[in-house]
Amino acid sequence: MQISRRVAALAAAGATLPVISLGVVPGLTTTAQAASGGIKVAYYDQWSIYLNAYYPKNLDTSGIAGKLDFLIYDFENIDPTTLKCFEATKAADQNESNPNAGDGAGDQFADMDKMFGADISVNGQADVWGQPIAGNFHQLQELKAKYPNLKILLSIGGWTYSKYFSDVAATDASRKTFVSSCIDMFIKGNLPVDSSGFGGQGVIAGLFDGIDIDWEYPASPDGHVGNHYSPADTANFTALLAEFRSELDAYGASVGRKMYLTAALPSGQDKIRLIQTDKIGQYLDFADIMTYDMHGGWESTGPTNFQDPLFDSPNDPSTPVPPGNEHYAIDNAIRAYTQGDAAYGIPGGFPAAKINIGVPFYYRGWTGVPAGANHGLYQPATGPSAGHQYSGNVPGIAMYKELLGVVDNPSYTFWDPVTQSAWFYDGTNFYTGESAQSIRARTDYVHCKGLGGVMMFSLYDLDPAATLFNQVV
Repeated sequence: MQISRRVAALAAAGATLPVISLGVVPGLTTTAQAASGGIKVAYYDQWSIYLNAYYPKNLDTSGIAGKLDFLIYDFENIDPTTLKCFEATKAADQNESNPNAGDGAGDQFADMDKMFGADISVNGQADVWGQPIAGNFHQLQELKAKYPNLKILLSIGGWTYSKYFSDVAATDASRKTFVSSCIDMFIKGNLPVDSSGFGGQGVIAGLFDGIDIDWEYPASPDGHVGNHYSPADTANFTALLAEFRSELDAYGASVGRKMYLTAALPSGQDKIRLIQTDKIGQYLDFADIMTYDMHGGWESTGPTNFQDPLFDSPNDPSTPVPPGNEHYAIDNAIRAYTQGDAAYGIPGGFPAAKINIGVPFYYRGWTGVPAGANHGLYQPATGPSAGHQYSGNVPGIAMYKELLGVVDNPSYTFWDPVTQSAWFYDGTNFYTGESAQSIRARTDYVHCKGLGGVMMFSLYDLDPAATLFNQVV
């Protein structure tokens, strides 16, 4: 997942429908109601506490914590020297062209040092000097005490911190060293004691219920500039998951707890083909497919397109993913994982019931977009949309809370029956992301395809009412 970052078709192409009930979902034999079951997973970003002032307490007061099955705290990094899990206070460089942007970076302050006042603490009590741990970790301990059924996982990697996965996965010895270090630090809870006196043996034992691996991307050159990758990553990724599974199970047996292993996996056929889809499922409790960021403002002059089309469209003007003839689309990705895709050499074989589709709570955008024949869809642009304050003033991206009054406003909201996707257009700016109708289409799809559930990224994009979240759950 990149923050400064990416089906059987029906009906007449390019038609625009009023924002009304969903009707028939293409490719499905029945029209199902939105799934009442299925697991609900969401990511809480380590950095949410800064500009956005979005604290673990918000998960309590908004009602989110009581409706989630899994909360994933992201991201931790890999030490470039020791190739182990570690803690550090060093900002990553936001320059996408810097091959060393994430080297040695981390946010120990957010994890374990920040002192939370009573007004922003989950339990209403201020942190005090001398307690074993502070920061997000302590707040998540408080959240878990209040919601004992909530499972909390620790995610390693992400867009900026995937550089050294290829190295840690390369040999049996490097895998064992890396995995044991992560389990010792984040599962057994043995954090280094820092200059503030926080940390120590077992201080967060019991907080995390498992590990999430977000390697972007095994054997692929399409990750962050400077990422290490090798053809051997394909098999080594499987071996890395096997090592995590073995060590997590051994620890779980010793303490009488189920320990979880999950992974965030790519949605593009060009990256799925580099993963052993028929082998990794046996080691994972579930996989969160990153079914978003398929198109966006990095395609600066367009054509405008959907960041997460549910189904492929014959009208999609983008170049098909080589060597096949398909475009990026959620249904194409899910079929590749489960059934396989011969055009891309993907064997399939991943259990459908272990797959969660990703739902973004942010939007990709362009500006200078003419209306064309269909309210800006598939049109050229003069550039990515203007940045917004709370999403870091990064051009081409906006959080849901920054588009209140636009999303699901009938004056700006349009629907494509072919891709089963919404877009938002004001005559100049075009945004792609979720509406109430598109969320319903995706939860229907999950239900009808027998998938595991839905993953949401990321919680700090939400408005105080958690509108999109509540439409999912």
